[in-house]
Amino acid sequence: MRFLMTTNGGGPAPDEKLFTEMALFIEELTSQGVLLAAGGLDPKGTHVSTKGGVMTLTDGPYAEAKETIVSFALVEVRSKEEVIEISRRFWAMIGEGEGDFRQVFE
Repeated sequence: MRFLMTTNGGGPAPDEKLFTEMALFIEELTSQGVLLAAGGLDPKGTHVSTKGGVMTLTDGPYAEAKETIVSFALVEVRSKEEVIEISRRFWAMIGEGEGDFRQVFE
């Protein structure tokens, strides 16, 4: 089962300790074949909408920074419980913040 895990902006700024812990976490999940891809996203982004065949592009940043997705991780796990445990470990490192995970249908 694949899940896309995302984090939203508005949390505390990372420090050297967090970068070190996160690097070890990423290395562990990658070596186990769980982490397929991860990265940060430009919080500015561009919103795309279509109506009546007309596409409209709206540049960010958006009004609510805490609602903007700023990072992602694509993981391959055996169960939803496994992605919950990965999330628990991730948020224990980060501290406060918000995010989501959603199953990717193949």
